Amino acid sequence: MFQSLAARTRQYIEPPLQTPLASEKPRRTFAERHISVPRSARYAMLGSLDADLSEVWIVCHGHAQLARRFIARFLPLERSDRLIVAPEALSRFYLEPPRVGPHNADVPVGASWMTYEDRDAEIDDYVRYLDLLHDEVFSVVDRARVRLVAFGFSQGVATVTRWVTRGKSDPDRVILWAGMLPTELDASAAARLTRRSPLTVVIGNNDHFARAEVIEQQETRLRELQVPHHTVRFSGGHELNAQVLVQLAEGAQA
Repeated sequence: MFQSLAARTRQYIEPPLQTPLASEKPRRTFAERHISVPRSARYAMLGSLDADLSEVWIVCHGHAQLARRFIARFLPLERSDRLIVAPEALSRFYLEPPRVGPHNADVPVGASWMTYEDRDAEIDDYVRYLDLLHDEVFSVVDRARVRLVAFGFSQGVATVTRWVTRGKSDPDRVILWAGMLPTELDASAAARLTRRSPLTVVIGNNDHFARAEVIEQQETRLRELQVPHHTVRFSGGHELNAQVLVQLAEGAQA
């Protein structure tokens, strides 16, 4: 007597076969514009701005990470004269598939520096953001008295590279760990990565993203761009390794 809900739903959403198709509408184009908006950006800090510092590290996380979890990986580098600052990317998202109803507070969240969508604007935004963070730190810390290390992991490698080559920072050292140089990098911009010391590149031997041909392509590109660098390999995957971090921080060769 009564139709099932599924049957009624199908009947409602599926037009009868004899229904004539709607005439095709002409294609429309839409104008896209941008405005700059004030917003909050979050960062995590290990150490004190008021300490007698000799070193500041600005460390950029990878895709789907958050600053507070990422900075915990730098605990082996904790020292009273070292400040570590981890900016968090501006775009956050849930790490689980969509569900019916609101997400619970225990659903993990990650952040991303950019996607291909509105690419140039997103790059400009995060370079400007990192410049502002740089200025905030060094409004308290005397830049002339400390070494600045710019560190990028995974997606953060391209982020740090673009920041150093396009922004106002002038780091004493750049460390790029488990990531790829941005495709648009040219020799003139790349020279800014090594103004004060050779570039350090770190790769895990078991990193599933670092296939042999990918590593060779990157090494070839660095040579073509005439970037002085040394590559550190370690037994591990797509991850930060505490022992290698300490060796790099203390100036030892891995």
